[in-house]
Amino acid sequence: MLSREEIDIILLSLKVALWSVAISLPLALLLAHGLARYAFPGKSLLDAIVHLPLVLPPVVVGYALLLLLGRRGPLGGLLEDWFGIVVAFRWTGAAVACAVMGLPLMVRAMRLSIEAIDPKLEAAAQTLGAGRLGVFFTVTLPLALPGIITGVLLSFARGLGEFGATITFVSSIPGETQTLPLAIYALTQTPGGDAAALRLCVLSVVLSLAALLLSEVLVRRASRRMLGYDAVGRD
Repeated sequence: MLSREEIDIILLSLKVALWSVAISLPLALLLAHGLARYAFPGKSLLDAIVHLPLVLPPVVVGYALLLLLGRRGPLGGLLEDWFGIVVAFRWTGAAVACAVMGLPLMVRAMRLSIEAIDPKLEAAAQTLGAGRLGVFFTVTLPLALPGIITGVLLSFARGLGEFGATITFVSSIPGETQTLPLAIYALTQTPGGDAAALRLCVLSVVLSLAALLLSEVLVRRASRRMLGYDAVGRD
């Protein structure tokens, strides 16, 4: 039986993961579409920067966020002075850290999905009078839906398991920033905390598996819908 404290940890983890997806989704779509469809100076550099969190130690990412968004950081100071917003050592900061770590996974899945779309379909929509935004929302976005779903759920699962960047940027504050991985780590360092740590480990595995299985189901449905769309278009 889960204690109230464990339930709060799970709810906080879900909130952080969901907000991390909400934060990164618009930027991920913009980056994926730009990298998939346009050639511009510095494209390879931008692609490398986007994927940098995948190869950097998460602690480095967390420390960079602390320097940038901390209360004395250039962006963190502006946010606090102008808007009264503080993200360091807050759950919102945990969501930002998870968003940064999950962004490469989201961009990669979306980019591959967009690149798989036949450019002739987009060109045909333009010849019928649709502008760039119209083509994006009526053709590109629906056809890229399987990749978008995959990217969103992979990023969500990554957010549930994020540890290094989160603990460096926002620390492990019970009730505020202590998500599942941070709580598990704290319990393993606490005498008599092994049983609670094991319960949270099992729950973490279950939640991650559920996200991956949901991704598979939704992608299959979206793929079947795309096949139907293609068949109608050919007819």
